[in-house]
Order: sequence, then C-alpha cells, then structure tokens
Amino acid sequence: MRNCRLCRDAPFHGPPLPVEPRPIVQGTSRARICIASQAPGNRAFQSGRPFQDPSGTRLRAWLGLDEPAFYDPDLVAIVPMGACFPGHDAKGGDLPPRRECAETWRAPLLAGLPDLELILLIGQYAQAWHLGRRPGGLTGTVARWREIFSEDRRPRLLPLPHPSWRNTPWLKKHPWFEAELLPVLRTEVARLAERA
Repeated sequence: MRNCRLCRDAPFHGPPLPVEPRPIVQGTSRARICIASQAPGNRAFQSGRPFQDPSGTRLRAWLGLDEPAFYDPDLVAIVPMGACFPGHDAKGGDLPPRRECAETWRAPLLAGLPDLELILLIGQYAQAWHLGRRPGGLTGTVARWREIFSEDRRPRLLPLPHPSWRNTPWLKKHPWFEAELLPVLRTEVARLAERA
C-alpha cells in the first residue's frame, strides 16, 4: 500500500490527488486496537507519522495512552479511510478522504489484523463505512455508542467524533461524551494494552 499511486495516476472518483501520494498507516498483525480515522492531515503528510498534530494530542488523551504506546504498532493499528493527505478545500479545511483508498485497501488491511478486539470509528466516513449510514448523522451515531459497543460482534466497534480542535464546540454541546463514553473507552484501551 505504501507504494500505491492509484488516486494520482488512475483515480476512480474525481480529479487526481492534488498532492504527492504518501500513504500513512500503522500496525502489525498483533495489533489489538484499530483507529479507523479519516485521512492524514498536512502535518502527518509532512512528517510521515499519523496524528502528529493537536488532534493526535487530544486523541491520545481520550485513549489514556502516551506517545510510545500510541505508536506501538503491536498495540495500535492506524488505518484511515484514505491513507494520503487529500489536500485542502477552498476554505482551507481538509478535503474528504479519497474513496479509491477504502475501496481498494480497506478489506485487505483489516484482514491482515486478525487480533483486533476494538475498532474506533473516528468521524463520519469511518462510521458510514463500518456501520452504514444511520439517522442522525455523526451525533446520532456517537449518541448510540452503548448500543453499538455492546453488539455481538468481534472486533467491537466504538464511534467517536474527530478529535480536531474544530470540534471543541461539539464537545461542549455534548458533555455526555467526556462524562460517559471516555471512561469506558479508557478502561477498554487499558485492558487491551495490558494484554498486548
């Protein structure tokens, strides 16, 4: 996958990727936790390391993991919906992840992670891929986290908003996320980290 140039050289959906492809993923077949994120941001694109930005700082705090644990590929797989930075839109925000990436790589990447016990569905793109479109959008899906987390499936799924600082108003508007969901998330991550 790291050598893939499909979205630049033969895109299925829309114009070619506007930047040089640099697929950024993490994980080994021993990983217990998968972060199904959106796509690397510009800082990750520049560094070649996922979540090397304030979003990563917030996400690590949500998980209760320090940097060494977060970047341990035997514990945490990071498999975004789009593995390359998609470029910026006219307002300066990141473009959506390239659809070619998930369509081509998602199934083989997840098949290569047989020990996964938990997939964190970060943002609307990961939630739609793994859960299908659900009423209420991201907020409605995250609000039903208990139902989704308790479903009889392996690996278990847990929907989260994106940890971007742009979502701070969302977090303030939905205090149940930090009060109710995050303690369960941290307990589960700690349990899986002990077993790694």
